[in-house]
Amino acid sequence: MKNFTKKCGLAVMSTLAVSSLHAAVVPDAQKNSSWFNEGQTVIEKQLALTPQTKAKNVILFVGDGLGVSTITAGRIFAGQKLGGTGEEHQLSFDKLPYSAQVKTYNTNQQTPDSAGTMTAMMTGVKTKAGVINIAPDAERANCESSLGYELTTALELAEEKGLSTGVVSTARITHATPAATYAKVPERNWESDDSLPEEAVEAGCKDIASQLIELEAGDGVDVAFGGGRRHFLPEDSVDSEGKNGKRKDGRDLTAEWQERYQNEAVAYIENLTEFDALDVANTSKVLGLFNSSHMEYEADRQNDIGGEPSLSEMTGKAIELLSKNDNGYFLMVESGRIDHAHHAGNAYRALQDTEEFAKAVQAAVESTNPDETLILVTADHSHVFTIAGYPQRGNPILGVVKSTDANGAPKSEPSLAADGMPYTTVGYTNGLGFADYGQGAGGDQRYGDAALNGRVDLTTVDTTQSGFHQEALVPLGSETHAGEDVTIHAQGPGAQWLQGVIEQNVIFHLINQAAELGGNKYQ
Repeated sequence: MKNFTKKCGLAVMSTLAVSSLHAAVVPDAQKNSSWFNEGQTVIEKQLALTPQTKAKNVILFVGDGLGVSTITAGRIFAGQKLGGTGEEHQLSFDKLPYSAQVKTYNTNQQTPDSAGTMTAMMTGVKTKAGVINIAPDAERANCESSLGYELTTALELAEEKGLSTGVVSTARITHATPAATYAKVPERNWESDDSLPEEAVEAGCKDIASQLIELEAGDGVDVAFGGGRRHFLPEDSVDSEGKNGKRKDGRDLTAEWQERYQNEAVAYIENLTEFDALDVANTSKVLGLFNSSHMEYEADRQNDIGGEPSLSEMTGKAIELLSKNDNGYFLMVESGRIDHAHHAGNAYRALQDTEEFAKAVQAAVESTNPDETLILVTADHSHVFTIAGYPQRGNPILGVVKSTDANGAPKSEPSLAADGMPYTTVGYTNGLGFADYGQGAGGDQRYGDAALNGRVDLTTVDTTQSGFHQEALVPLGSETHAGEDVTIHAQGPGAQWLQGVIEQNVIFHLINQAAELGGNKYQ
C-alpha cells in the first residue's frame, strides 16, 4: 500500500490522500510573508549563477546549539582523542565543499530559541521565539490567535510529492526542533495534552505528539526515531523502563499509529535490541521511541536501562529505510543534546555529542550518492561558550591553560589568573558553572556550595572528566543561547547556491528549489 501511494500520488483514491491535498498547500500567510518572499528572491538570484540541478534526496542535519566555538572545540576534542594535537583535525562536515554563515535571530528576540529558528528553516518564514510553524502575527501560547496562520513545512511538501520522510533526534521527538518538521502550535511546550490549556483545547489546537501520529500530508512520516515516549502514552500506563506516560486523555498514540497503518508492514520499537532486529527490507514505516524523555547523552548511552542506538546508527537505519522509495526522501537529523549539555555548563557532554553528530554526518555521506543527495549541516543557534586563554598548541581542550614562554616553548605549569589560580581554556559567559562542581564519579555531582565570593581553585580538580561544569561569569540556573551567526555546510545538488551570509529562512528555499518540492509562491 505504501509504495502504491507514494508512486501514484494524486491518483490514489483514498480519503487520506484527498484530505492531505489541503494539508500541504502553501497558505496566504506564508506566501505573503516578507520573510518568505525575500528568501525566494535570494534563491532566484543564486539560480542565475549556476544551472539548476535537482536533488532526489535531502538530508538536513541540525546540531542544536552547535555554534562555531562548539565546532572548533569539538574538532580539537575529537582529534585529541585520536592522539593528535587536535587543532588540525577535521570533523566530517568540515570537509563538505560549500558553506555559508546563517543569521539566527527570531522576529521578537535578538538571541533566538529553537522553535522560531527551526520554523524558519522548515517553512521559509521567520517567526517568534517559542512558536512552531505559526506566522509571527500570532501570539505565543494563544491558540485562537494562531488559527489561520499555520505554515506548511518542507516535510509536508515532500510527503505530498510522494517522497518518503524521516525525523531523527536524540531529544524528545516532540521537542521544538524535530516538532517543527511536522507540527503547528503557538507554544512549543504543548508536547502532549497534559500541557494544553482548556481554552486551547476548546479553540481546536492539538498537542504536538498527536500531530505526529495524525499528520495528513501524504501518508504521514515514514521514519521517526527519538525520545519522548511519555507524551504518547496515558498517565496511568507504565512503559518498558518503568516510567509513566503523561497523557490525560487516555490515548495510547503508539497503538493508534499502528492501527492507522494496519495494512502496512510497520514497526513500533522502544530499545536497542528491537532496533538492531528491525527487518528493513520488509518494513515500510517505523516509530522508535527510545526513552521516556530525552535520549541519553552519547557519554552516558551505554548506561541506559533499555539500551539506545547512537545518532549515527539511527541516521544509517533511517537512510536505509527511506532509500527504498524510488521517488526519493527528505530526512531531518537533530543532535538535540549538544544544547542540553551547554545549558548545564557541561562542555564534555556537549563535545562528545558533537563528535557523534559528525559521525552521523559521515554515515550519511558514505551511504548516499553526492550527485543526487543534498546534505546540509547547520545549527539552529549557538551558545555563550568560549575558547580563550592562550593555551599552547595541543593543550587538552577541556584542561586548564598551559601557555608558552617568551620563546614560544611550551610551559609545564598552568597559567594563573590575577587571583593566583588556574583557569580552563573553555568556559561560559553565564550559567551553572558559577557554582562549585566537583569530580564525583559518574559526573554531575556538586561537592560544595555556590562559589559566590570568588572562583574555585582548580589546582587539584580534573577539569577533563565528564561531570565537570566549566566556569561561568554570570550565575544563572541555566546557561543561555547566544545570538551570533552559525554556519551551514553542504554537498550535493543545490549546495553551490550556499554563499555569503544568509537569513535562516533561506534554507527552506534552498531545499525547496533543489528538490523541486513545489513550495514556490508562484506555483
